[in-house]
Amino acid sequence: MISIKKPIYIFAFSALLFGSCRTKYALTKSNREEYKISSDIAVDSNIIKTYLPYKAKLDAEMNEVIGNTDVVLSKASTLPESVLGNFFADAVFNQVKKLLPQVDFVFPTTKGGLRNDIAKGEIKVSNIFELMPFENQLVMFNLKGSDVLKVVNYIAASNGQPVSGLRFNIKDKHAENIQINGKAFDVNVNYWVVASDYIASGGDDATGFATPISQKNIGLLVRDALLKEVKEFKAAGKSINTKLDGRITKN
Repeated sequence: MISIKKPIYIFAFSALLFGSCRTKYALTKSNREEYKISSDIAVDSNIIKTYLPYKAKLDAEMNEVIGNTDVVLSKASTLPESVLGNFFADAVFNQVKKLLPQVDFVFPTTKGGLRNDIAKGEIKVSNIFELMPFENQLVMFNLKGSDVLKVVNYIAASNGQPVSGLRFNIKDKHAENIQINGKAFDVNVNYWVVASDYIASGGDDATGFATPISQKNIGLLVRDALLKEVKEFKAAGKSINTKLDGRITKN
């Protein structure tokens, strides 16, 4: 009996010892202060000295001219497509095809992701960062035709989105006369589709990517694809001249 009860006594004593040593805290007072930030606040020279070298380096990188556009790349449009959206999607499609030639079409951003227009003339690195400030990755999906139809109908129901390699007409918020990579859409065929990880995870209520046959992060940021495209135009001595081309129509 002693050998059985002894551990119980020790446990009870330990619980009493550690329980009695536990300190309890209670909030007795809370202070709140507001610090207004305005031009009246004196400049802190020490802070400026600390960040100035980094600012100078960042300014030099952001102000680098990497290309030129002959037209205003604007997101404003009464049509289901826009010049900026076409530029964005075409740039991603061109860069992805170099890595994965089998890609059928791309849906790299929603219209809400088109943050800033790009003015006619020089394109700087900062313009691309303003257009695409997020670290979104590009993901390749192998989708069944039925899931592709969900993607395309989502685009139709939202009155068009930036796409490349895809053409169709919107009627009653549904897609018709769908062409993918220059061929008529076949619901019985599987397709290779590239989208941003934001869209693929259901961002902006996008649908069609939940049950892919396969998927692969291709190791390319959306923003890097845009930077590469603009730089390649410059290296070839060309300017960007994106136009509306009727890739998405509506009646």
